[in-house]
Amino acid sequence: MTRIISGFAGSLTLTVPKSGTRPTSDRVREAIFSALDARDALGGMRVLDLYAGSGALGLEAASRGARVVTLVENAFAAAQMCRKNAEAVQRSAPKGTDLKIRVTAQAVQSFLAATPDGFDVVFIDPPYDLGETELTASLAALAPLLADDALIIVERSSRSPEPHWGTALELERRKDYGDTTVWYAGTTPA
Repeated sequence: MTRIISGFAGSLTLTVPKSGTRPTSDRVREAIFSALDARDALGGMRVLDLYAGSGALGLEAASRGARVVTLVENAFAAAQMCRKNAEAVQRSAPKGTDLKIRVTAQAVQSFLAATPDGFDVVFIDPPYDLGETELTASLAALAPLLADDALIIVERSSRSPEPHWGTALELERRKDYGDTTVWYAGTTPA
């Protein structure tokens, strides 16, 4: 069972596709969001969740104060779940909240090639079998779309190598949780 951990939608159960996704465990999500809370990195921010699956990471950010959340998922069934989950979170939002949640059903590369810039926090949680070349291409396409001081969080198998950040991004830290590694990167100072 996947649920929102905290914020206005805390304890809300999310629908997860029966196959084709690997939801981030509660333990890893809790660690990620504890780190974000310590940095005060979500309030009023524009969040992008690439390879969204059920949308759990982006929707957790929405529940904790993000202003705009975009979920990108290519698989049709998973994108439908994202829409259903986004509607449930939106209904839970306090009255007068100007939260906007957008779900787009398209490939990450297509989305990045056609989207406006300005993301503050980006979650990248691709399938573990996604090749390093495709992840590198996604990071390169993402870099010019980031706001100053943006934070990128990449979740991969602990057997995967460190992502290639390019010149626009730099590693801040790495945390391991069993078979999962979470990489935190920021924009390179100009």
